[in-house]
Amino acid sequence: MASTTIELTDLAATARFAEDVSLALKVGDCLCLSGDLGAGKSTFARALIRAVADDPDLEAPSPTFTLVQSYQLRLPIAHLDLYRIGAADELDELGLDDALNDGVALVEWPEKALDRLPRNRITVRLDGVGDSRTVTVSGPEEFMARLERSRAARRFLEQADLELAARRHLQGDASTRTYESIRPVQGAPLILMNAPRQPDGPPIRDGLPYSQIAHLAEDVIPFVAIARWLRAEGFAAPEILAEDLDQGFLLIENLGSEGILDDQGCPDPERYGFAIDCLARLHTKAPPDAGLPVGHQLHLVPAYDSRAMLIEVELLTAWYLPEYSDGPVTEPQRQQYLDLWGDLIKGLEKSEKSLVLRDYHSPNLIWRDERSGFDRLGIIDFQDAMIGPSAYDVASLCQDARVTVEPDMAEELLDRYVAARRAANQDFVEAGFREAYAIMAAQRAAKILGIFVRLNVRDGKPGYLRHLPRMEAYIAKSLAHPILHPLRSWFAKAGIGLTES
Repeated sequence: MASTTIELTDLAATARFAEDVSLALKVGDCLCLSGDLGAGKSTFARALIRAVADDPDLEAPSPTFTLVQSYQLRLPIAHLDLYRIGAADELDELGLDDALNDGVALVEWPEKALDRLPRNRITVRLDGVGDSRTVTVSGPEEFMARLERSRAARRFLEQADLELAARRHLQGDASTRTYESIRPVQGAPLILMNAPRQPDGPPIRDGLPYSQIAHLAEDVIPFVAIARWLRAEGFAAPEILAEDLDQGFLLIENLGSEGILDDQGCPDPERYGFAIDCLARLHTKAPPDAGLPVGHQLHLVPAYDSRAMLIEVELLTAWYLPEYSDGPVTEPQRQQYLDLWGDLIKGLEKSEKSLVLRDYHSPNLIWRDERSGFDRLGIIDFQDAMIGPSAYDVASLCQDARVTVEPDMAEELLDRYVAARRAANQDFVEAGFREAYAIMAAQRAAKILGIFVRLNVRDGKPGYLRHLPRMEAYIAKSLAHPILHPLRSWFAKAGIGLTES
């Protein structure tokens, strides 16, 4: 157990600290609020609940008489007041265990049932009179590290003259990055990217961890470098407004919240068409072949090389096939699979190369109807960019992993891309591009099938499994290209029944 003490000068400071704590919470946390009558336990709890709800006017009454008040929020909260219970075993009737399975619990007067509360509970002790108070937080090392990270984010905002700004959870993704909406007292909302440097994992091949083989960003430097390069080339990447490269905090422009899907959550033809136009323009630009300056460093954009492509397609045999094939894949089958991919990847050596953003699909594209030109499409999430086959990002959009792009629409987008490339360069070779497209689409789908299963099996994130049928249909479509017939035969012999719909 560890502890820290914070001095809060007024009610506004208490509310800000409640925000900081709210952004450190995760499912299973039991937050015990201790202190004398009038110490501010209910005030703190109310501020925390309102922060999670993103509703400053939310009614959050003290559960003194009801004993428990539940809030179904992005992070469900059960607010318990044990002051009036007669015995500790009454806690069993209040549903604490169920609350911690799905969300978090705020427990006032925990002293009434300490023996029944989780051993890994977090204690927040409030002392003081009037508006100022001293808060002592103690809890497991893992929670205290999360809290310190949240408080470090607050200090970063203070250095950017945003000490009074409201912080609200915005989103997380499949990585360890998180994002917050930062709302200044005056001015438009901004985005805080919280991306602590990731330690290298264990070596898995040639003494290197997966992240280095696949060229995954390990800090925020690649994001800053690519954002500035894109902006200089006329594309709408976020402006970097403040940065702490060592700690992994970025304050960036908020490009908006409207995406490229329609009101029914389907691909909007106009917006997807414009997104393909942006790619066609991007692929007329020479990729950065020298180091991009970031602070006192240079970011060298890595090559999307054969080693990176192969380690990615191995995710299918490592994670997807053990769960979804008719039987285990033998070592000879696995080696044949890799040999087939090796030949396909070698065939890409002469394909056109460009900056590959790698996540160019609907979650990362912002529609800005009030803008003009290529500024209408905001582009985010490109920290893993590499230099490789131009076809990869075209496949990312035409085979969107999060929403189904119907085959007819995908073909229209491909035709539109080809027409734009031909108009810009009469030497553009359509046949070579379409072959590279089939290979990169299949490579990407194989990788994503493995990643989505890994997110479920290893990381406990089952929500990604709903995308598997879509990705299976995409890879089946790609395997129909003649260049991929040997790989299609391998899938069939391995007992993997993929269909295009």
